[in-house]
Amino acid sequence: MIGRITGTLAAKQPPQVLVDVNGVCYEIDVPMSTFYNLPGIGEKVALLTHLAIREDAHLLYGFGSEVERAAFRELLKVSGIGAKTALSVLSGLSVNDLSAAIAAQEIGRIVKVPGIGKKTAERLLLELKGKPVFAGALASVPSAGASDDVRQALLALGYNERETAATVRELPAGLAVGEAIRQALRALSRA
Repeated sequence: MIGRITGTLAAKQPPQVLVDVNGVCYEIDVPMSTFYNLPGIGEKVALLTHLAIREDAHLLYGFGSEVERAAFRELLKVSGIGAKTALSVLSGLSVNDLSAAIAAQEIGRIVKVPGIGKKTAERLLLELKGKPVFAGALASVPSAGASDDVRQALLALGYNERETAATVRELPAGLAVGEAIRQALRALSRA
């Protein structure tokens, strides 16, 4: 099993990236959430991976965080969800948004993801309810709505998507939006 790849980002074309590891380039499919947080071409990159072995191919899927990879693996366990669909779900919804939708049993948020119909969304909500990876993701941020408010505020202040996403992930749970923004700004000013 290939669990992590560290190398130089050789190319990126959504949803695929090419990572050069000492002269060997790996094609890795990534969700858009990971894609947007990648460094520039020619820079060093590290991705957690999931290797899918099929009869006709060995496919690598890459993720920027362990939570994202764990969510991908849980999605694969849902009947009717393959790797491409799981990647689509994680591209359409962050793990926190997916966790919130699962906790609230909001089918409407799930069916907005391309390739997910009502029946698949219902099955997904049923089979993923109570899974630790999604319960843990919800606890790791102030709240799905609050973290989005903080992210939007930081973007409006001119911070880029990558540093904004990283800063919001590091915020402690349970903060009010105003306090979360203050702490995020403090963290960004130190960087």
